[in-house]
Amino acid sequence: MIRIGRRQFTAGLGASLLASPLLGLLSGEARAATQQAKRLIVFFSPNGTVHNHWRPTGTETEFAFPAGGILEPLARHRSKLLICDGIDFVEVDNHEAGMSNMLTGGGTAGSASGGLSVDQYIASKIGQGSRFQSLEFGVQTSAWGAARSTRMSYSAPGVFASPEDNPRNAFQRLFGALGGDTTTTDKLLRRRKSILDLVRGEMNDLAQRAGAQEKQKLDQHLEALRQTERGLTEPAALPGCPSATAPTPIDAMANGNFPAVGKAQMDLMVSALACGMTRVASIQWAHTIAPQVFNWMGMGEAHHELSHKDDSNTAGVANFVKCERWFAEQFAYLLDALESYPDLEGGGTLLDSTLVLWAKELGDSRLHTCRSVPFVIAGGANSYFRFGRYLRFNGAPHQKLLTSVCHALGVTIDTFGDVTKASGPLAGLV
Repeated sequence: MIRIGRRQFTAGLGASLLASPLLGLLSGEARAATQQAKRLIVFFSPNGTVHNHWRPTGTETEFAFPAGGILEPLARHRSKLLICDGIDFVEVDNHEAGMSNMLTGGGTAGSASGGLSVDQYIASKIGQGSRFQSLEFGVQTSAWGAARSTRMSYSAPGVFASPEDNPRNAFQRLFGALGGDTTTTDKLLRRRKSILDLVRGEMNDLAQRAGAQEKQKLDQHLEALRQTERGLTEPAALPGCPSATAPTPIDAMANGNFPAVGKAQMDLMVSALACGMTRVASIQWAHTIAPQVFNWMGMGEAHHELSHKDDSNTAGVANFVKCERWFAEQFAYLLDALESYPDLEGGGTLLDSTLVLWAKELGDSRLHTCRSVPFVIAGGANSYFRFGRYLRFNGAPHQKLLTSVCHALGVTIDTFGDVTKASGPLAGLV
């Protein structure tokens, strides 16, 4: 069992943490009295789909995944899935816009959701008592830097919540020293805390001389500092918390290490959730226009290139489907891992009390459109939604889906994102 104390934390502390969720921008929507799911995971894979190879067959409750189809690896979890077909990003098309709207719903500072992504908004409501308000894990998301095309989470309008791409860094942040090097950990901890003290002092000084609007922004940054400091000092592990193993050192950005990095990140994410370190986490596999070549599967072209093969190129489409099946296998692995851990807070498995959202930024990747964008939702016995169904929504705005995700976590909001595109939750999920 691992217990996290004051002297067991290191992390890469940068501007993205100092500018983490600006709680003052939120509309103040109340959290529901009864929370159905306790935790949220967002799982992202890039470059849309080919619908004919993605869609199940059958009816709402009597459906199946065709042999060789993209979702077939999820068959064993069928009763715990909602397959959501026909959801549109209204008036949004192409890679970059799809990526930036996927979790924000096109919200701005004036929206009820404050321009945050749905994971960060929910974290601001249910994550304040956790050691980490949210955790963002990445798999080769940063080779092209931080931009609208490479980031899916926003802690404020235009402010990225950037994922950690290196499992070793993520482990060190969560569980302390690597290989028992407590002396180094202690030194780094003191250094991080001294940086926080310095920045806090400077912000307090500025606040004395700032106008009302500037003071509000400074107050928001000070709140972000308090959230960061909590991660430095507060114990996290629940009684019976499973131990975690430090990931093997590898080049996290090497193309061939993509599978190993992703597995390590998912394992760390599940351990952090099981230990009560956070209630909101995400794993972002690459980014839109993903350049990874699935050479571990014998592929010779990049995932993005394969995603644009038209139907006449049967070999190219078949290779893209194989890559997408691989992502479905990773999603199934994540669900298996959640089922293998007990919920130490309320009984059952971790999946029973967790909502898992598999999101994409495009519909048909060959058309560069955000129409009929595929979503898969998973959960267990304690969920707000009714699982084991294949639902066709015929062009419903995805703001409604994001609103429903909030409701499933006990977070009350009328419409998430751009209210001119939609109002209310998505009918049929409950």
